[in-house]
Amino acid sequence: MIKIYYMLIKPGIIMGNVITTAAGFVLASRGELDFALFFAVLAGLACIIGSACVFNNCIDRTSDQKMERTRHRPLARGLISLSRALSFALVLALLGVTILALYTNFLTVMIATFGFFMYVILYSIWKYLSEYGTMIGSISGAVPPVVGYCAVTNHFDGGAWLLFLIMVLWQMPHFFAIALYRLDDYKAAAIPVLPLKRGNFVTKVHMLVYIVAFTGTAVLLTLFGFTGYAYLIVALLMGVAWLILSIKGFKSTNDTLWARQMFRLSLVVVTALSLMISLDATKEDPEIKLTLMENGR
Repeated sequence: MIKIYYMLIKPGIIMGNVITTAAGFVLASRGELDFALFFAVLAGLACIIGSACVFNNCIDRTSDQKMERTRHRPLARGLISLSRALSFALVLALLGVTILALYTNFLTVMIATFGFFMYVILYSIWKYLSEYGTMIGSISGAVPPVVGYCAVTNHFDGGAWLLFLIMVLWQMPHFFAIALYRLDDYKAAAIPVLPLKRGNFVTKVHMLVYIVAFTGTAVLLTLFGFTGYAYLIVALLMGVAWLILSIKGFKSTNDTLWARQMFRLSLVVVTALSLMISLDATKEDPEIKLTLMENGR
């Protein structure tokens, strides 16, 4: 039974979001890490994300039975009742919100709750109605690093906005890659992803545009003084590598294989950037730096 509950929370998704949350937290900390707060943020947000995943499993239980990659999920196989899954999701949500409320601040709790609402309510419903449901999903997926950042700063500044935009722009080609190599699954479940509605070529164009925008936004962390030049070099290298592979997709004779490569590289990109944000965050407040530069004029 423990394994069933473990599968419901989608641990892979939690781990990926924990990595980006940690990056946002370290970026805001500027070399002065509060480890108690750090672990409280990770624990609280992990519970909220886990709850969102369980609720999503409940909503998708019928369509999951039609998709090869999801048909083995506990609810799709009938290994757990809907009422037990919903109760588990509710407990996780309450636990997560309580932890964040006790150890962080009101802004952080509201941002985490906003991400939860976007994923569970809007994304879970909208993805069955429009090919642009992935945009709503990207908004919820961009919340974790902002939660980590605002748990430290207690205000939504330029750094929070940049983290949010970077993650939104990263997730779109990441999602499109999944849609391309799992196209048969989405067709079977009648989920109107962009490749099904607009075709592979249009999807590739969208991916290319988003990757260019992602790379341009990612380097702004250094240009605005939030990270150093080591991060900038890695961000550029990752962005260019992703862009080159994206361009190769227009000559691909096997879109499924190419899309898998794009998906895997997207994971490398976000992991590398999160790591470099953590290692190369500046200790000086960018606002102070900008003020000194203006005074120097």
